[in-house]
Amino acid sequence: MPRLTNTEALTLCRDACVRAGASAAAATSLSRAIVDAECAGQPNVGFAHLVDHLDALRAGRITGDAVAQITRPAPAMIRSDAGGGVAQLGFDIAFDDLVATAKTFGLALFAQSNAYTCGALGWFAGRLADRDLVALAATNGPALMAGSGGTGRVYCTNPLAFAAPCADGPPLLIDQASSETAFINIREAAREGRPIPPGWALDVDGNPTTDASAAVKGALLAFGGARGANIALMVEVMSAGLTGANWSLDAPSFVSGSQSPGSGLLIIAIAPALLEPGFGERLATQLRRLQAEFGVHVPGAAKGEARANAARDGIHVEQAVLDRLRM
Repeated sequence: MPRLTNTEALTLCRDACVRAGASAAAATSLSRAIVDAECAGQPNVGFAHLVDHLDALRAGRITGDAVAQITRPAPAMIRSDAGGGVAQLGFDIAFDDLVATAKTFGLALFAQSNAYTCGALGWFAGRLADRDLVALAATNGPALMAGSGGTGRVYCTNPLAFAAPCADGPPLLIDQASSETAFINIREAAREGRPIPPGWALDVDGNPTTDASAAVKGALLAFGGARGANIALMVEVMSAGLTGANWSLDAPSFVSGSQSPGSGLLIIAIAPALLEPGFGERLATQLRRLQAEFGVHVPGAAKGEARANAARDGIHVEQAVLDRLRM
């Protein structure tokens, strides 16, 4: 497969976004998130997912020249109306202010509505951890998943991301959907004609299925049954209820039509140094103990290693994806 440097990958993605109708600012913000996901070993929300954004730009599901409107409803709150644009731009515009606010008041909240779907949610939380903040992020999108006791789509995959800074290493980074798997994984299985494991999805009639094509038309299932569905509901309240974004039930598709899904994003940033000055060292020691003595997998370490490898060796790109991005 072709190999690109990080700089080449950013240029490739920015140029593709601009050709599809994005402003330079939107193209830059989105490309940074896409390339980071690819570097971190998350191809499903990397270059392949950028193709969804390009299609959405051309179809009008993303307003390419939208400029997020930033307001301050309270000293520690930042609100963004993305104007139907990409989710990353409003966050970029508010980022330095969000960091400064959290370090001044101890915590800060970023609430965004009216955006396209976020892609890799961990990118938002991880950037705050890189600035020595603990972050919790929640987002929603069009309904894809059944709720507790139901069989119809009522929630998106409604992920949560959590990041915390560690001394002398990459941040602890947890990024997981409320569903048993991501919709992108089921869509990819359907394209390749592969079955999916039991417990991932229902067909359109509400019956359990291992047929990926039937699952695409049906509903995803929450992880852990009712517990996962309850987490999805909490995410829905945070990311749509508090921000004023579309409820998942009311959100237009992110893969068809000409309307923005109007997704929401809520991020809470906390300054740990104001509570525990040695937080980064303390967390690093605890994570090493969990790994060494109990064999615990620590999320974030593998992504940090993958990013370092990509910076040194470049990023592999499938030729078919590369051709799509150069169109």
